[in-house]
Amino acid sequence: MEPLSAEDPVGIGPFRLIGRLGVGGMGRVFLARSAGGRTVAVKVVHAELAAQDEFRRRFAREVAALERVGGTGTAPVLGSDTAAESPWVAIGYVPGPSLRTVVGDDFGPLPPTTVRSLASGLARALDHIHAAGLVHRDLKPSNVLLTVDGPRVIDFGIARAVDTVADGGGLTSTGAVVGSPGFMSPEQVRGEHVTPASDVFCLGSVLVYAATGRAPFGTADSGVHATMFRIAHDEPDLTDLPPELSGLIRACLAKDPAARPSAAEIAETLPVADPWLPADVLAPIGRHTARLLEAEAGAEEAPRTGDTPAPAAPPPSAATSGSSAASAAATSAATAPRPRRRTALLAAVTALVVAAAAATAVYAYWPDRGDGGTAGGGKGGGKGGVSSQAGIVPASFLGAWEGVLKGSADVPYETRRIEISQGPAGSRSAVYTHVTGELLCIGRATLISATDGELVLGEAEITASVPAQRCTPAARQTLRLRSTDVVQWGSGVAQSTFQRVPSGTSVVPAAFVGTWKQAPDTVTQPQPDRWSYRLTVTQGPAGAPLVRFEQSYPRMDDQGNPLADDIDCASTAVVGGAGALLVIGPETRDPAVWDPDCVENGSSNLRIVRYQGKERLHLYGMTADGEPAEFVRG
Repeated sequence: MEPLSAEDPVGIGPFRLIGRLGVGGMGRVFLARSAGGRTVAVKVVHAELAAQDEFRRRFAREVAALERVGGTGTAPVLGSDTAAESPWVAIGYVPGPSLRTVVGDDFGPLPPTTVRSLASGLARALDHIHAAGLVHRDLKPSNVLLTVDGPRVIDFGIARAVDTVADGGGLTSTGAVVGSPGFMSPEQVRGEHVTPASDVFCLGSVLVYAATGRAPFGTADSGVHATMFRIAHDEPDLTDLPPELSGLIRACLAKDPAARPSAAEIAETLPVADPWLPADVLAPIGRHTARLLEAEAGAEEAPRTGDTPAPAAPPPSAATSGSSAASAAATSAATAPRPRRRTALLAAVTALVVAAAAATAVYAYWPDRGDGGTAGGGKGGGKGGVSSQAGIVPASFLGAWEGVLKGSADVPYETRRIEISQGPAGSRSAVYTHVTGELLCIGRATLISATDGELVLGEAEITASVPAQRCTPAARQTLRLRSTDVVQWGSGVAQSTFQRVPSGTSVVPAAFVGTWKQAPDTVTQPQPDRWSYRLTVTQGPAGAPLVRFEQSYPRMDDQGNPLADDIDCASTAVVGGAGALLVIGPETRDPAVWDPDCVENGSSNLRIVRYQGKERLHLYGMTADGEPAEFVRG
């Protein structure tokens, strides 16, 4: 904590300021005290944000949502004035370190008993949030504070008002997504509507971090798109996870939201130890609290910066993380009812606490798993869910293959990509992406057999569908090696020749990467300065939303005459193929930039051509022959 400066106010609303805790994207954060002596964190909005009417409206809505939540497992709102010249909100201050600080810097992975107690406390907090009709959307280790009497969930909701207004929508490449790449749910990655089940998936990831010190799908250091792809399609890396936690965490990390337990079910069935934290973690928290009280007392007597200097006794750095606001996302948490599974869930948790010798079979007891695996079936804690059994795939088949199922290489109407990794028989070692004119499907196929000349894939599961819930799993597929770079693909009566293509986390040819704008000589509409069409391609893996479209054009009356206001549209598309052409699936709207008059387009393919000595990007639809949209570097 820093002392107040001469420019800082003495108080805000009914709160007397003690010192500065920091500055964030929304504004300044002060440590303060209420008239009754309660310590609070007061966030004061930056002037440039306060000047925006849209931000003020969103900020007011988010604070109102926060006030509905305050209580169990969260830091409550103790005051606010969203109409003030400098809007502010006061949150109950939590003088505890974050889970990220404890695990990542100070203590290391927590013991299983503590992780179960953490799961119970966080589940109770999430259930409280969900009961208020809200979804947290950004549960991660830095947003979990550890206190003597349990964990506290912080920082949700108000950050979204800042993201949406100040950052042009708080977007990832999937649209208006709030979340942190390593701790998002598959629904968030795909830009779909999120429900309370999304928070449960994020809870599973947080628990893996607490128990192992690592995120289950890697970190953004390996590339944001690569991390997001793993979340949507790969099994979690549960290496070093204590076996007695496996059933709980695997259930939370089910790809299908309906297969995950609810927060209430977790909270009602998990035991809570007392004390819940190891002594080596509890002791510093007690010292933090004592030093915070000393800092408050010192700050009351200390003059401000700019007067006669007198240092305040600073609280530990962990306290700074405690100053964050715990606020609620404005997303509705309404979901279709699911059958309650408390009885089976209780059996699972009972299995969790028996001797470790029996704990390896826990996964079999957790109900309604969504991953299709079985306990003891070779889907243990290794990366990608593959057991330690040696792989059977010959090196000649490893990598990515693409081919056209309908149409031709120059005019494709239907394509498929298969990326094959090493694994034993029975593992889901092949990820396929199937694109038609109106559909993109991604799935994982089971490896049945492999010889030097032939590889056979069997049962498959869908991991992504654009539009949602339209795809069906692929049938049996066979690949026969014709040369180093060519295989003959077959499935039932369908046959095609597939070519080897780049695989990994950076498959987009460099020529496509960047921002493109509609070629000016192709704009023939009246008032051409009001017509804008931009396309941005980013680098990343196949199966990720790497293409973003942005359009703006005048609204028309019934006679086709332009009106004064403009229509703004934005959407993204998932890359389904990256050979000679860049194949993308149907567009998915960005709800933050989408007018009712906007239209989503189907699948497309992109290619680079030369025109008058310069590069142009041509965008062709995959439903019928037609003229392309033309773009130049923008």
